[in-house]
Amino acid sequence: MNSTIGLESEIINLLRAHGSLSVAFLTRFLNEKGLDCTRQKVERTLRKMIAQKKVEVLYINGNKRKHYRLR
Repeated sequence: MNSTIGLESEIINLLRAHGSLSVAFLTRFLNEKGLDCTRQKVERTLRKMIAQKKVEVLYINGNKRKHYRLR
């Protein structure tokens, strides 16, 4: 459970620093920081954060990739 809370806080820090990011970039940056996580784990955490109204989804450039940013 603590790893999920740590992952949420790291995601919040990354979004605060970079603005909006896709799942691929979030996963890459988290792995570079030393957190061992997969894309699926990041997506699951982001879905929880969307339900808690901490993060919102947007589409950029007309490509179908979701980008996430802080509310």
